[in-house]
Amino acid sequence: MGEGELIDEAMELLRRFELGDQQLNERSAMTLLALLQLGNGDSWDKAENPMLGTRAIMDWIRDEFGVAYKPNTRETIRRLSLHQFVIAGLVEENADQPNRPINSPKWNYRVTDDALKVIRKYGTERFSSELDVFLTAHTSYRSLAEERRHMPKTPVTLPSGRDIRLSPQGQSTLIKAMVEEMLPRFAPGCQVAFIDDTDHQHGVVDAALMDELGITLRAREKAPDVIAWDGERGWLFLMEAASTHGPVDVTRKVELQICSPTSGTRWCRSPASRTVRSCNATALSSHGRPKSGAPTPPTT
Repeated sequence: MGEGELIDEAMELLRRFELGDQQLNERSAMTLLALLQLGNGDSWDKAENPMLGTRAIMDWIRDEFGVAYKPNTRETIRRLSLHQFVIAGLVEENADQPNRPINSPKWNYRVTDDALKVIRKYGTERFSSELDVFLTAHTSYRSLAEERRHMPKTPVTLPSGRDIRLSPQGQSTLIKAMVEEMLPRFAPGCQVAFIDDTDHQHGVVDAALMDELGITLRAREKAPDVIAWDGERGWLFLMEAASTHGPVDVTRKVELQICSPTSGTRWCRSPASRTVRSCNATALSSHGRPKSGAPTPPTT
């Protein structure tokens, strides 16, 4: 098999598995090949499904395909390739320990046995029939994306001026107010790194910033609704859009603290000043070391 031919075949395989358009690229194809432990010259019937972490996946891509991704690409691979593989039933997380803590360095991904059975038949007469069985048993990512595409969206303008569109249900209206009104008022000049709307499909807004901040969110993690970074003061905002009033409780605070770096940080709870449709926004701020001249954050 010639140079690049295996990657092209992997992209076609992802299309046949009905992944989304954002996954039909070389990054996702090489991610899949790494999970299958396949390199140029290998045949599909030799595919394996070991458990691999994101770092091991990137190392395989570098060694087998000569593509050395920068460290900040880890978040892109997680959120724009692996996350969708998991949703499609192509990949599973932590097959060895499903209840592994979300911040564990041992977090891993593995092609499911059902998917591996199909993949090993790729290029043979039996592939189409095996794939049909798989797609009947699993809701494809593309079909889920099509459902969302036909729903009206809530437009949101980020502080950077970039426009995104959120799902119309649940608390998207409140998230819009948090981003467009609360942040400019209380944290002017901040950057939005992450938005998790009702259907949990939007996710990372700025993957490079997430990696720079050292924040890793897994597919099943109880993420905050908005993550924003105030670089001038060194403040990280973990923001919640809630249907009840009051501060973040102890359990939720611990869950949010797991999401972020904790070294040298202090925490405070800051209730939002705006209520939208009986919803309450609460910001949990993690304060690192402010830059010289920046105000000292309150203690809890």
